[in-house]
Amino acid sequence: MRVAHIITRMIIGGAQENTLFNCLDLIEHHDDEVMLITGPSLGPEGDLLHRAGFFADRSKLRGRAGELQIELLPMFRRNIHPRRDWAASRAIRKTIQNFRPDVVHTHSAKGGLLGRKAAWSLGVPAVIHTVHGAPFHDFQPRLAREFFRRCERFAATRCHHLISVADAMTELMVQAGVAPREKFTTIYSGMDVDPFLRADEQRQSVREKYQIAPDRVVIGKLARLFHLKGHDDLITAAVEVIARCPQALFLLVGDGILRAPLTRRIESLGLAEHFVFTGLVSPADVPPLIGAMDVLVHTSLREGLARALPQALIAGKPAVSYDVDGAREVVISDETGFLIPPRDTARLADALIRLVENAPLRKTLGGEGQRRFTEQFRHETMTQQVRGIYQRVLDRRSP
Repeated sequence: MRVAHIITRMIIGGAQENTLFNCLDLIEHHDDEVMLITGPSLGPEGDLLHRAGFFADRSKLRGRAGELQIELLPMFRRNIHPRRDWAASRAIRKTIQNFRPDVVHTHSAKGGLLGRKAAWSLGVPAVIHTVHGAPFHDFQPRLAREFFRRCERFAATRCHHLISVADAMTELMVQAGVAPREKFTTIYSGMDVDPFLRADEQRQSVREKYQIAPDRVVIGKLARLFHLKGHDDLITAAVEVIARCPQALFLLVGDGILRAPLTRRIESLGLAEHFVFTGLVSPADVPPLIGAMDVLVHTSLREGLARALPQALIAGKPAVSYDVDGAREVVISDETGFLIPPRDTARLADALIRLVENAPLRKTLGGEGQRRFTEQFRHETMTQQVRGIYQRVLDRRSP
């Protein structure tokens, strides 16, 4: 097949890793010809393509892992800008015309809207979109929420099938009237699971790097320091956790615009000795960092299915998460961790205290998560399922 993936930017993030694995698997395991159409990776999150070993060559990038063509469109940006978006739409359409793919597979809100519109108008045989997370949510102003909902509803009429990274995403989209249920298939976001299975091998060296004493019980959080990621709620819960369990230490992995205000709040509460910020890290550093943890906590207020949750479970670490979107599909209370009602910092603190105080419970819950989810989240499994959808759509449309 000839497959074109379209995503707005290739920052270091879950949707981007999903997309890159899909592209490379299609080349390596299925001998497909693949192009990735994307914009510049602007923002503090970092550039996944350069971290993954890709290098610039005029307007394209070539990867060491295979002949992945990457068409970088400078005007293709995340923020709404009518003139720039019009130019990006034209450039996407022209790129698709020149590549002549059998399949166009889009990701992200703007990439999904502009990519599906262009591919549909050109009569691409199979147009697919992955819902990594809904662009409309309850924390937006009402008019903005309705605008994005209508954009998704329009774009859904310009594709043949939709993939959700969690059943919860399908439910949300169906209830919002974006598309009928039969148009969706859930395929969990794949990853390289082997480094997470070996995560504990570097536990001591990572803890030494961040000067974490051996007797500390580390509660880790992997997320951009950004709005709706729930760091403030975690700090609120940490007051009670540290009062009851002075051996607790919070390891915050990631960077972002909220670094300074979060640091100030932690210092004002006298908790500075119990928090460590890693700053921006490479995806390759994530498994060893999870290995240094004893518990993973996830307090985002909206997320399709945060990759950090299965990553921690595959590494044998229990997870405590707000019960939002797809979290309940991997975090099962009293089996692989604990689900907490969003914003309930008292129950969040109680769950963390319970795990900090009980090492055998941590081992039992983490081991069950590893047993259940290792095979399910292999990226090769994801790509095989995704390619199966491509084939079914193409078969339906062939004479």
